[in-house]
This record gives sequence, C-alpha cells and structure tokens, in this order.
Amino acid sequence: MTGAKNNGRLTTVIALTEQQIIDQLTQRLADAHSDIEPALVAKVVYAQYARFEGLPIRDYVPLFVERNAAAELTKRTA
Repeated sequence: MTGAKNNGRLTTVIALTEQQIIDQLTQRLADAHSDIEPALVAKVVYAQYARFEGLPIRDYVPLFVERNAAAELTKRTA
C-alpha cells in the first residue's frame, strides 16, 4: 500500500499482485462464460498466462491474458 498527496489529500493506493489480478479475471471470465466449466476456464486462463512467463514487462500481461482467454472461450461456445 502506498500513499500519495493529491491536492493536499492523502490518497491510498492498494496494489494487487499479478496473481490476484489473474484470479479476478478468471472469475470474471467464468461468470461471463457460465456454460463452460470453471475448471476449464481456469485452464484456458493459465495456458494464456504461461505464454507470457519470463517476459520482463509485466504491466499488460493480465490484459493480454484476459483478451486472449476470452477469445478462446468464445470460440469454444460458438
């Protein structure tokens, strides 16, 4: 947790770990694709996540994982 001054007010920023973000997007995708077993949704998400393993810039990894996993899950239901 970090604090920053914003117009004289102290603003608290709570940083989520990459794992927490991946867990949240897994739940979001499971909710959006309720016709697919949650375990399969998690498997797709973690397969996408593995594609970015070892890359030095991590800021956009959750975004890319969510987009790629959503596209794959949509294909499975089409």
